[in-house]
Amino acid sequence: MMRVLLSAVLLLAGALPLRAEPTGQPVGLELVLAVDASASISGGALEFELRGHAAAMRDPVVVQAARSTVIAATLAVFSGPHSLKVLVPWTIIRGEAEAEAFAAAILAAPREELAGATALGSAIEEAARLFDGNGIEAPRRVIDIVSNGFSNAGLDPAIARDRAVKRGITVNALAILDEYPWLEGYYAESVIGGPGAFVHTATDKDSFVDALKRKLVTEIVSLPSCTPSTVR
Repeated sequence: MMRVLLSAVLLLAGALPLRAEPTGQPVGLELVLAVDASASISGGALEFELRGHAAAMRDPVVVQAARSTVIAATLAVFSGPHSLKVLVPWTIIRGEAEAEAFAAAILAAPREELAGATALGSAIEEAARLFDGNGIEAPRRVIDIVSNGFSNAGLDPAIARDRAVKRGITVNALAILDEYPWLEGYYAESVIGGPGAFVHTATDKDSFVDALKRKLVTEIVSLPSCTPSTVR
């Protein structure tokens, strides 16, 4: 099903007029992967999240999507206010070799469970700054929040989201529903924003990697719509 969806999106994208190449390093998407490392992520869950991201980046369908678009990605972890820490710097991914290098960099990155609060607003605000001065230009910029918690410290995530959207940045989310089954609605209301913004959900570890793969393919190749959505 994912391959059929990917093929259809690529055919539609090919029918659209091409945009002029921007200055700097031209790519189709700049993507910040922001991963929750707060106190709500315990019992090795951060390690599972990071290994899940590495597995998703190696998936053939995700690689095909990245090849079709050419993306720039960076991965960071966050917990309380002003805690965002980059684990993998900006990397241009054109195909399998670069995707494999990005996955290996995730696995090799130092592990540090940050503990403390879950500051989603601060994470969005600091993630938005990662686009500044990165030497990359793209028609789309996306922040991808992965968390199993709600914001309980720092800047209101809706305020941070609105600031990011005004800068032309879309905020998407993958909500892990292992503790709070109502997070999907909360993220849809208070976290995501921008053209085509969406929430994907995972109910547990068994569904996490598949949800992450679907989310990445949607972010990389789907044409933005005007209505935020939630997707299981």
